[in-house]
Amino acid sequence: MHSNHLPTLLLAGLLVSSAQAETALGLGAAETLAESARSACRAFGREVAVAVVDASGQTLLLSRNSAVGPHNLEAARRKAFTALSTRQPTLTLGRQARSQPDTAALQYLPELLLLGGGVPLKTGDSVLGAVGVAGGGGPENDDACARAAVAALAPQP
Repeated sequence: MHSNHLPTLLLAGLLVSSAQAETALGLGAAETLAESARSACRAFGREVAVAVVDASGQTLLLSRNSAVGPHNLEAARRKAFTALSTRQPTLTLGRQARSQPDTAALQYLPELLLLGGGVPLKTGDSVLGAVGVAGGGGPENDDACARAAVAALAPQP
């Protein structure tokens, strides 16, 4: 086996939740994502709400610190769902919406939220789920915390 394939194989191994050939985001990985997002936001001095969805858009985990307004829990869930559904970070999508009317029209779909803080979890061309963060002090902070969470699942060299 070539060593350059090892990180992908290790990431895939973390995400497999059954003995079947199906790859899915499991509760253990969801908990790792949430804790990593919370830790990253604490580095900004912020407490947050975090949501993790699986590949079908079903919510695996919702978490909100009591210092964060309750609306942030729904915002985090919608950011995660949007990142999963569009297969891209919501910060990128929100920026595209400012200059592309077709992308801007997505804001009228009830479940989508075009604010930074949602990041898909990908392996190859597959999207295995997504994490959403809200309450971190703005879309850029939320995005940074969500990206840190996804990076925490990737094996370290």
